[in-house]
Amino acid sequence: MKKRTLFIGGILIVTALGYAFWPFGSKQGGPDGKGQAVPVTVMRMQTEKTTLHEELPGRIVAFKVAEIRPQVGGIVTNRLFEEGSDVKQGQQLYQIDPAPYQAAYDSAKANLSKAEANVLSVSAKSARYEELVKIEAVSKQDYDDIRASLSQANADVAIAKAAMAQAKISLNYTKVYAPISGRIGKSSVTTGALVTASQPEALAQITQLDPVYVDMTQSSAQMMRMRAHLEDGKEAPVALFLEGEKTPYAHEGKLQFTEVTVDPTTGSVLLRALFPNPDGTLLPGLFVRAQIKLKEEDSLLVPQKAATRSPDGSLSVWVVDGENKVAPRPVSAEKAIGDKWLVKDGVQVGDIIVLEGFQKITPGATVMSAFEGEAPDQAAKEPAKKPEGH
Repeated sequence: MKKRTLFIGGILIVTALGYAFWPFGSKQGGPDGKGQAVPVTVMRMQTEKTTLHEELPGRIVAFKVAEIRPQVGGIVTNRLFEEGSDVKQGQQLYQIDPAPYQAAYDSAKANLSKAEANVLSVSAKSARYEELVKIEAVSKQDYDDIRASLSQANADVAIAKAAMAQAKISLNYTKVYAPISGRIGKSSVTTGALVTASQPEALAQITQLDPVYVDMTQSSAQMMRMRAHLEDGKEAPVALFLEGEKTPYAHEGKLQFTEVTVDPTTGSVLLRALFPNPDGTLLPGLFVRAQIKLKEEDSLLVPQKAATRSPDGSLSVWVVDGENKVAPRPVSAEKAIGDKWLVKDGVQVGDIIVLEGFQKITPGATVMSAFEGEAPDQAAKEPAKKPEGH
């Protein structure tokens, strides 16, 4: 008797569970759309004014770099700057012993004086011969010789002037000046060191840090897509994000140019932007993220929460038709903008897509649509339908 009672009780429990779960499946609406409609939250696709951005990795590059090398050889008698300080263009950095070059300059100057004195003597003699040859007091040969001597004396003066100018240049090169303004690094020589003209090792290096370049790389395919969104004739503004920072750098930059050739080994193109750097925050070699601002366009944006991703990586959304039935539709997303996908294909203006509740539906199911923010009771009375013509 006890076993019979337990057997009948088990049957009743199984029957009750079957009754409880059977209506749940029917509420979803099968492939033929029969059964109770499933409540979902929907939105109507509309274009939005969107400012597109292209984010690329970049690296800071100095605007100007100058390596300081001696133009004459000698002993360094003085270093006139502090390592790591800012220097101005034309500021003296080193002094090389000028004594031998001063002596060479003085010698060249004396040779010039000697040549000029010789010109006076020969010139006077030439003038006298010019009168004497007229009365045949001297031969024409002697007159020609003195005229040649005068020309040679003038040439000697020109040679002496050039030698003096060269000696002056060498003397001036004993003072080593900064060719550009910027921050100077460590000195490779100290006072008393011997340097030689055009030696391979630089005495120091000056780096101009305001402004600076940001070099970015982009694939050629991305470059072609980006060009379609650039405003013709305008320098695109660029925002900069330092490593680990979520807020952009205080100063906005401008896109200067894009390389005209594609690197055959990587298939990438170089882009360069110019940024002001008044505080010296941006240092050469620093890796950054650059965000290029493109032109404003009317775009279709799908919230990421409305899209599902298949195992093959493709995206799809659930679209509600005019009879309140749903079907999945693949979409082509170009990029993410905030929490939305920029969609190029798959949906169009006026389409109604499911935002929330698509986990409970199947293809062909009937739904009770409520636009986001709509009261549930209102949605029940007025289910959303696509406008005619869509």
